[in-house]
Amino acid sequence: MNEIKPWNVELENMPHFQKSMERIYAWLEGEVMDRAPIRFSQHNSDYAAKEYGKTWSTLKDRWMDTEFIVNEYIGRLGNKPLLAETFPVYFPNLGPNWYAGCFGAGLEWGEVTSWAEPVIKDYDKDMPGVSFNRDGELFRKMVELTDYALSVCKGKFIVGYTDLHPGMDCAVALRGTQNILFDFIDQPERVEKLVAKCEQPFFEVYDFFDAKLKAQGQPSATWMTVPSFGKLHIPSADFSAMISTADFDRFIFPVLEKECKYFTHNIFHLDGKFVKNHTDSILKLPNVQAIQWVQGLGEDEPIMQWVPYLKSILQAGKSIIIDLRKSELESFIDSFEKPDGIMLCIASDGLEEQKDIIKRVEKW
Repeated sequence: MNEIKPWNVELENMPHFQKSMERIYAWLEGEVMDRAPIRFSQHNSDYAAKEYGKTWSTLKDRWMDTEFIVNEYIGRLGNKPLLAETFPVYFPNLGPNWYAGCFGAGLEWGEVTSWAEPVIKDYDKDMPGVSFNRDGELFRKMVELTDYALSVCKGKFIVGYTDLHPGMDCAVALRGTQNILFDFIDQPERVEKLVAKCEQPFFEVYDFFDAKLKAQGQPSATWMTVPSFGKLHIPSADFSAMISTADFDRFIFPVLEKECKYFTHNIFHLDGKFVKNHTDSILKLPNVQAIQWVQGLGEDEPIMQWVPYLKSILQAGKSIIIDLRKSELESFIDSFEKPDGIMLCIASDGLEEQKDIIKRVEKW
């Protein structure tokens, strides 16, 4: 808890910020201070389609409208009190492939996300010309988004860093999913070289934005909206849903291991039952304090079917963060003897309802 005391982040809508950070730090240690941390929003809620009340010539123009995008976030934030651990975090966002875009991948702009067009058709011809470009439009726009948010955030919200996907995620964006899968068989050494190239500028890029944020008294936070006063990273390996454990251990684990060693706090984004196949390897990663379990939809709901799996993660010494429906709260609580190491994300807009949920969790 000593890391918390020197920081003084004052937020109009969240006067209990310091106490919430103490709960987060206890959770990261697999403990509970007075109750389990609660975020009153589901993690994918920021990616729902919105009505903007303004039009642009292209979708890209909307994504690039710096002042509008930041001020639209401020408008959505409003003056409503933020209860529990619902931290107000604006993270500059040009989609999950921004990092690959800085390597030259073309970005296609959609309503709620963007995706990459591969640029490495032939390793010999194309890979030598692929490099991270800090002078390009995408990097400069991310700096602009960050700087503008910092200029208007005081007392209102936390400014985070963008969604970073280096390593294998970047390699897949540059080469294409199907091509990479064939490359695992036909030319695995090329894959390893591409992954290493994609990883090379990552720490420098992270530190550039982290220094910018820390200079303005900001904690480290991104799309997951869980702040840290150190250096926070959200490692992930969604692509690993399509590969064997042997390939995961060869192509992905070494890069993730290097990443996790670098950061103060790591919360691994474990997306679905097929990535779950690599749980044993993921649990061996160093310095990972918590696992975010994303169960999926349809037959992968409700959350209760995953309780034994979640308990196994807790027993392995990792904390967990999950999305929970309001209707599942009682059954979920009854399935766990104690709340140590558990963080709940619950979609709830009503303040009175949120207060009732907090009271129930306090009795856990």
